[in-house]
This record gives sequence, C-alpha cells and structure tokens, in this order.
Amino acid sequence: DESSGYESESAGGERAGAAAAGGTRGRQRRARTAFTSEQVCRLEKTFQRQKYLGATERRKLAAALQLSEIQIKTWFQNRRMKLKRQI
Repeated sequence: DESSGYESESAGGERAGAAAAGGTRGRQRRARTAFTSEQVCRLEKTFQRQKYLGATERRKLAAALQLSEIQIKTWFQNRRMKLKRQI
C-alpha cells in the first residue's frame, strides 16, 4: 500500500496541460514520490514531536526511511502548509 499521504490531482493531467501551453520546453518533471504507509506513519510521528527538522535530524530520518534529505525537507514543508490550511 503506497501513498504520498496527501490528497492531490494527478501529475499526468498537469504535465499535459503545461506541455500544451509550451511550458516544459523538453524538460521532464521529476516523478512524484510514492511514500509507503510506514514512511508516512514515521514522518507524521516525527512531525507531531517537532514541526521543523535540523540538518542532523533530517539526515538521520532520511537514512532510516531510505529517502533523500530533499524528500524529507519537502515533505515537512508540505506538511506545515497543510497544517496552516487546516488552522
């Protein structure tokens, strides 16, 4: 069971719209990361404890979850924005 943990529109339609408008100019967007349910659970637990991660914590979490530090950083940014919208 794999999920990003977020509700969103499909990237395929978004990409097709941008290509039709001439927005991509030959560049491919990076594929959307499909986080496993275990990864999302661990990320959510960590987020409940601390909303911001320092470089050391991010590095350790990335290694533990077998994700890149950028994926962890982006997930936390997106999760903070989701929290802000909910409030």
